[in-house]
This record gives sequence, structure tokens and C-alpha cells, in this order.
Amino acid sequence: MAESLPEHDRILQEIESTDTACVGPTLRSVYDDQPNAHQKFMEKLDACIRNHDREIEKMCNFHHQGFVDAITELLKVRADAEKLKVQVTDTNRRLQDAGKEVISQTEEIIRCRVQQRNITTVVEKLQLCLPVLEMYSKLKEQMNVKRYYSALKTMEQLENLYLPRVSQYRFCQIMIENLPKLREEIKEISMSDLKDFLESIRKHSDRIGETAMKQAQQQKTFSTTLQKQNNVNYGRNMHLGRSRISESKNEMTLKRTFEDDDEHEDEVLTAQDLVDFSPVYRCLHIYSVLGDGEIFENYYRKQRRKQARLVLQPQSSMHETVEGYRRYFSQIVGFFVVEDHILHVTQGLVTRTYTDELWNMALSKIVAVLRTHSSYCTDPDLVLELKNLIVVFADTLQGYGFPVNRLFDLLFEIRDQYNETLLKKWSGLFRDIFEADNYSPIPVANEEEYKIVISKFPFQDPELDKQSFPKKLPMSQSVPQIYMQVKEFIYASLKFSESLHRSSTEIDDMLRKSTNLLLTRTLSSCLQNLIKKPHIGLTELVQIIINTTHLEQACKYLEDFISNITNISQLTVHTARLYGLSTFKDARHAAEGEIYTKLNQKIDEFIQIADYDWTMSESDGRASGYLMDLINFLRSTFQVFTHLPNNNNDHAAMSGKVAQTACMSACQHLSMSLMQMLLDSELKQISMGAIQQFNLDVIQCELFASSEPVPGFQGDTLQLAFIDLRQLLDLFMVWDWSTYLADYGQATSKYLRVNPSTALTLLEKVHRGMKDSSKKNNIFAQFRKNDRDKQKLIETVVKQLRSLVNGMSQHT
Repeated sequence: MAESLPEHDRILQEIESTDTACVGPTLRSVYDDQPNAHQKFMEKLDACIRNHDREIEKMCNFHHQGFVDAITELLKVRADAEKLKVQVTDTNRRLQDAGKEVISQTEEIIRCRVQQRNITTVVEKLQLCLPVLEMYSKLKEQMNVKRYYSALKTMEQLENLYLPRVSQYRFCQIMIENLPKLREEIKEISMSDLKDFLESIRKHSDRIGETAMKQAQQQKTFSTTLQKQNNVNYGRNMHLGRSRISESKNEMTLKRTFEDDDEHEDEVLTAQDLVDFSPVYRCLHIYSVLGDGEIFENYYRKQRRKQARLVLQPQSSMHETVEGYRRYFSQIVGFFVVEDHILHVTQGLVTRTYTDELWNMALSKIVAVLRTHSSYCTDPDLVLELKNLIVVFADTLQGYGFPVNRLFDLLFEIRDQYNETLLKKWSGLFRDIFEADNYSPIPVANEEEYKIVISKFPFQDPELDKQSFPKKLPMSQSVPQIYMQVKEFIYASLKFSESLHRSSTEIDDMLRKSTNLLLTRTLSSCLQNLIKKPHIGLTELVQIIINTTHLEQACKYLEDFISNITNISQLTVHTARLYGLSTFKDARHAAEGEIYTKLNQKIDEFIQIADYDWTMSESDGRASGYLMDLINFLRSTFQVFTHLPNNNNDHAAMSGKVAQTACMSACQHLSMSLMQMLLDSELKQISMGAIQQFNLDVIQCELFASSEPVPGFQGDTLQLAFIDLRQLLDLFMVWDWSTYLADYGQATSKYLRVNPSTALTLLEKVHRGMKDSSKKNNIFAQFRKNDRDKQKLIETVVKQLRSLVNGMSQHT
């Protein structure tokens, strides 16, 4: 019991000191204790309440008097409080009246402060908006003045910097919506400018190329001039021809004239000076800024490829004039100069791979075009100018880094064609020289005329030099002219070989090969045609033989001439030789053959006018007129050979040999023609009188042969040409058939040259002639027996001859 009382005191203290909301757990502990603890706690609680009441009462009793005193005092100040209230109310009224104006002014101040704040806010917002508006205005101005790249930069600033600050305003939304449209407009405008630029450079490509080629040519001319001056200073190229020296002078004069006349010489014109490239720069920058750089590059390359195909397509008449080629080359050079400029001033628009691919495509087309059109050129001067243009064209593009080896390879093909055109031209020159020649020795009246001739042709003859003027040179006028034209041909061929970047050895080889072609093909053909011309007589043919001899001897001087030009010694292992020796030997052989042929043709003409009466009873007693004319012709003809000027032993030997061969050939042909006349199948019968007349003609031929018409024959060598005829005619004139048949086949036979078939053919014709004569003879009765005996003899001989012929055929 004693223990529960302190516990109740503790609970009451917790209840008094604890917040009302936390009393629950404390009260629960009252019920958790011993039984009847609740009753005890209530008792203890009541006792506590009575204690507190007693304390409250004590405290009230203690303060009651003071409370009464305070109420009394408060009643005393009530009147003063009323008075103070009235005073305060009056003061408040007067204060309110006085504060109305202040309130009014305060409200005005507040309103002004609000306006000021609004103005400040507006100014701040305007300060944000004004840069946007200024930038947009700047954008519009840039669009108006076509500064599109700057406009794009302005748009970028607007989008990234300015518009985000004021994006809440409607006008900004409008601007944001307009910017893509402006970009598209800029793209369209810049693309239009690019198209105009592409059209402009297509039109101005030839001018750009012409300027570039002119600069390359001037630079090359200047370098060539310096090189030639150095060569002169060191004593080289002392034997250069007059044409190359004159060309050098012309080049130096042209250089000086160009430098004097052009006051802007120091200013080198470039593609950028001739064409405004700003459109392509702008378009490239614009598309790059817009992120469409690849689209622009593809479009640009595609359009330039199309233009390249147009530039590479030549005009159909380009091969007719050099201007056509120059315009073609200028356009191509202009195209690639522009591409090279774009390559170096832009990044990525044109790459080296792209330009190389484009150039390879163009080079294949150029080579094909030049190969085709150059084949139409027949003028060597035009081909030479084309070569010079190709060299300048190649040097120009090589200076811009494009490989041009295939162009120089093409020049070697064109060189062959150039040589062909030269050969055709010189063929005409040779023909004109041959047509104008009189084919007689060159007369020289004095020393001056002699020097003029030997200055053109390397002629040396000590024996002729000893003779006094006037005198004659053995060759005709065509020889020095032909020699000079061969040298001119070498000069012309050399012109093409220049600037081909080839060594002196290669140039020397080219010159010798082309000169060989001129000699072995062109000159040889002209000589062959000349020899075959009908108006060229025997005298002219003999002179042609002499001319070819001198031209053959001059070939060594032509070799020296080529060596002096190229500075290549003839002792060099790979140096080619001129084939003039064989050319002129062939021409001489052809001329000799033509002499023999013309003689034979002339003999045939005389033979054709022969008018024998093959049925005559007896001969006229003299030779036929046609044959005497023929012999007189042959005699006068061979006298021409003996009267030719033989100042040189070689000439004399050559003329004598030709004359002997021609005389022997003429006699053999005459003998053969006479034999064929007797054996002609259309001639059916021959009388003995005709045989006798024919024998008289053969006797004249033998007399001509024995008269030595051409000196130098040994013994009766020339008479042997008629031995077949002589033995055949003797057989019939003597009628010595028994001897012929008895000695046939023996080396000692009198009629060794008479063939049985020939004898048989002629005997049958004589037999038929005798039969026909017997029929026509009215007094045949007294001769009938002799005729019968003779005919029997003839029949017997004919049988024997046939047996001999058959035996020969079986043996064969």
C-alpha cells in the first residue's frame, strides 16, 4: 500500500506536466497496476484537486484588494479617456483631411512608378528585340546586294544567338518560318549564278586557252633563244641551215617586238584575270554552309563533264585550216586551266584524282580526233603548223601538271603522215623539174656561171677544170635542182623534228629515214615515170643515165649535210646510211632498159611498114627502102652515143657500154623480127624471088653490123646477131639440102644454126609458092618435068625434116 502511493504521485505529476494529447499512456498505467488501484488513484486525484483549489483560493484572497484598487483607478481615468477619444477623433479627422492630397499624390506617384517600371521593362525587351530586327534588316540588305554568303552567316547568328532570346514574340516566329525560305532562295540564286558562270567559262574557254598557250609559247621561245645564243657563244651548231637561222632571228624579233609594244608585259594574265570565279566560290561556300556541299560538288562535276564532251567534239571542217585546230586546242586548254585553278583555290570541289580522270578521258578523245582529222591533211605546211600547235598545247598542259606523253607519241604518227605529205609535194616538185629540163649538158660561159652551178651542186672534175671557158658540165639542169630540193626536203623534215624532246641521235635517224624514203620511193618513182614517158627520146635517156650517176655520187655530201645539222658523226654505230646508190642504179638500169625498148619499138615501127611481095618471081636487085631507112636511123642513133661529152673516163666507159648493149640488142631484135616475118603463120607461101629480095635486106643488115656502128666490139661479134638468118637463107639460096641433112647434128655443120622446124616451116611455104607459080605459068609444059623433079625433092626433104622434128620432140 505504501508502495502504491508514491506511484500515484508520479502519475499525477506526469499528468500535470505532460501535454494533454500524451495523457493516454499515463492513464493506462493506472489500470494496469494492482486491483483497486483505480479507486485508490481516484481518491488520490480528488485529494490533489482539493489541494489545488485551496491554493487558488489562497492566491485570490491574496490579490483581491489590489484588483479592487485597480478597478477604482480605472473608473477615475474614464472621463479623461473620453476626452482623449474626442481629441484623437478630431485629430484623426483633421489628419485624414490633410492626408487626402498626400494620398492622391502618392497614388499618382505609384502610377508613375508603375509606368516607369513598364517603360523600363519595354526598353529591356526592345533592347533584346532591336538586335534581332537589326540583324534581320541586315539580312534583307545583304540579300538585296547579293551578299549571300554573309546573309547565311547572319541567318546563323539569328538562329543561334538572337532569336532564342525573344522566341516568345510572334514576329520572331514569322522570322523563324521565313529563314528556310530565304535559304532556299539563296540556293536557287547561287545555283543560277553558277549556271551563268558555267556558261560564261564555256564561251571564254578559247580565250583563256589562247592566252595560256601564248604565254607558254613565249616562254618556250625565250628559252629557245637563250639556248641558241649559248650555242653560238660556245661555237656549236655552226652548220645550221639558213631556214633555222632565219627562224631564230624571227623569234628574237618577235620577242623584242612583243616586249616593246606591250607595256603590261610584266603582268602575267591568269584565268582569274580573264574570268570572274566569284560565283563558284559563293556557291561553294553557300552550299557548304547549308550542309549540301556534296550535292554542289556532284552537280559541278557533272556539268563540267558535259562541257568537256562538248569541248572535245571538233568541227567537221577543223582539218581544213590551222585556225580550226587552234580554236579546238584553245578551248581544251581553257577548260583544263579553269579546272586547275578551281583545284588550287578550292578544297574538295575538284580533286587531283578527278582532274586526272577527266584528263585521261579527254586525252583519249583528243588523240582519236587528231589521228582522224590529221589524216585528211594533204598540205605539209598545215601538218607542220598542226605539229607546232600540238607541241604548244602539250607544253601548256604539261606546265599545269597534266601528263602529255601520249601527245608526243601521236606526233610520231603525224610525223610519218607529214613525211608522206612532204613526199607528195616533192614528187610534184621533181616532176616539174624533170618537165622543165632540156636534158642537155649545162653550158657555162665563164667562171661566175661555173661557181653558181657548183654552189648548188657538189661537182668536182679536175679534167674539166683544166678546160677553158666556155665549156659544158656533163649533167643537165635538173641535177643541181634535184640536189637543192633534197636539201630543202631535209630542212622541211627537220622542222617537224624540232621541239619533240628527242635526242640529236634520234633526230638524225629520223632525217636519214625520211631522206631515204624520198630517194628510194619518191625520186625513184619520178625517175621511173620519167623514163617511161613517150616523149623521152634516146638522147634524153642517155642524159638521164649521166644525171643519175652524178646524183649517186652526191649522196655522200647529203650524208655530210645531215651530220652537220644534227652534230651526229657518221662514224656512230647506229647512224643509218642513205640508200641513194641503189635508187640511182635502179634508175640507170631502167633507163638502159628503156633505151633498148625504144630502139626495139622503133625497129618494130619500121618492120610494120615493110611491104614485101612474097610472090615476086625475082628480086628488085636492091635492098628494101624501109630497111635502108631503118639502118640509117640506127646509124644516126648510135652516133649520138659517140658524140656525148665524155669529159670523165667513167662517163665514157658508161656511154660506151650502154651503146654496145643497145646496138647488140637492136641487131638481135632486128634479126628476130625478120625471122618472125618469114615464119609468120598468116604468110602461107613465099616465092624464091621473095627469098632473094629478103636475102638482099639481110645482107644490108650484115654490112651495117660489120661497119662497127659502135666502137668496142671484138671481131664479128655484132654480125653473129644475124647468123641464124644467114644460114637459113644460104640453105634456101644454094638449095643445099643434102649437105644440111647429112651434117645435121654435127658441130662442124655448115648450117648448125638452122633449126629443122624452122627450115620445115619455110620450105613448106616455098613449096606452096612453087605450086601456085606453076599453076599460073602458061608455058609450064616444057618445064613440067623439072618442076616435078623439084617437087619430089621437096617432098622428100619435107619428110626427112619432119622425121627430124619428130625425133627432137620425142627426145625432148
